[in-house]
Amino acid sequence: MVFLDEIGELAPTLQVKLLRVLQEREFERVGGTRPIKVDIRLIAATNRDLNEAVRLGQFRQDLYYRLAVVKLAMPPLREHKEDIPMLTRHFVQKYSVRCKVKLKPVSPEAMAALMNYEWPGNVRELENAIERALVIGSPEMVLLEDLPESLLEQTPAADMTEGKYHAQVKDLKKQMIRDAVEQSRGNYVEAAGILGVHPNYLHRLIRNLGLKDELNERLREGSRTPPPRARLSGGAA
Repeated sequence: MVFLDEIGELAPTLQVKLLRVLQEREFERVGGTRPIKVDIRLIAATNRDLNEAVRLGQFRQDLYYRLAVVKLAMPPLREHKEDIPMLTRHFVQKYSVRCKVKLKPVSPEAMAALMNYEWPGNVRELENAIERALVIGSPEMVLLEDLPESLLEQTPAADMTEGKYHAQVKDLKKQMIRDAVEQSRGNYVEAAGILGVHPNYLHRLIRNLGLKDELNERLREGSRTPPPRARLSGGAA
């Protein structure tokens, strides 16, 4: 059995060669001089609409009919979102072992974002998002801000609400970042050290929590504020 993924991306010259193998049940090795008989079962997959590709002249019609003996249509992830929690748990377990990181639960807000997203990249995009969150995200839980920006930029659904606990945690994070940046006088490396996080993670938190403009304005106002006048004390001369 041979599996060919993304068959729709096959170059025209390779389409001709594949068609010949399927028709004649034989091929020649590179540099070989005699044909080799093959008896295989071929399974091919693609994300493209091959009927449309044939119409546009991008895929050979004769090869398409050779391949399309039995067709199975797999619905995109956005059409079976009820599988997202199960897939998410699977990928968390998989990459916790592979990346040697702590097994972490997924916060309700992060799961709501995963459920709300349209997933143009289907299951592979979900897998990559979970791997990324485990590797560079917060150490205790997969949080909303640990997800790729493409998920965070999408308009949230009406029922995507935060619980009181997580809303207060987010407010606490914002205040801790404000205090650390103010204490470090705008030095984000020092602010990250105060918070005990990597500077790159601090910048991502600031961006995802919507603090960037606020902090920049605070720093500008701080630079415009004149230093206090020194007071002289003591008796009369």
